[in-house]
Amino acid sequence: MPTYAYRCAACGHAFDIHQSFADEALTVCPECGGPLRKQYGSVGVTFKGSGFYRTDSRGSSSSSTSKATSTKS
Repeated sequence: MPTYAYRCAACGHAFDIHQSFADEALTVCPECGGPLRKQYGSVGVTFKGSGFYRTDSRGSSSSSTSKATSTKS
């Protein structure tokens, strides 16, 4: 289950909670009863392996350039 971060707009109380994707977002602060806002942060992504850029984006020849040169001949 994912962890969501919330912060109260009234009192500033911040907390994290595990919720299912099907659960409704929380709207009331458990401390003061004020309105809650869901906090969004950056997601850490780590690519591990032999090299994604080299294997996915760079080729010795591109299929689009080889088609363009073969139609001009």
